[in-house]
Amino acid sequence: MLKNILIVVGIVLVAFGLYNAFVPQQILNFGPLEVSAKEGLSNESLLLIVLGVVAVIAGVFLGKKNS
Repeated sequence: MLKNILIVVGIVLVAFGLYNAFVPQQILNFGPLEVSAKEGLSNESLLLIVLGVVAVIAGVFLGKKNS
C-alpha cells in the first residue's frame, strides 16, 4: 500500500515540477506596468522533480523488499 502511494505521489510531483518549468506563464499588462513570470527551471521546480524521483525510487525499492 505504501509502495503505491509513494509511486503515485512521486509521479504527481515530477509532473507538477515539469509543468511549472516548461509551460509558459502569462504576462499581464496594465498600462506602463508589465508583470511577467519567470520561465525555465527554478529552484522550486527542481526540488519538486527531485522529490518526485526519490519517492518513485523509494516506492520501487520498498515494493521489491516486501515481495
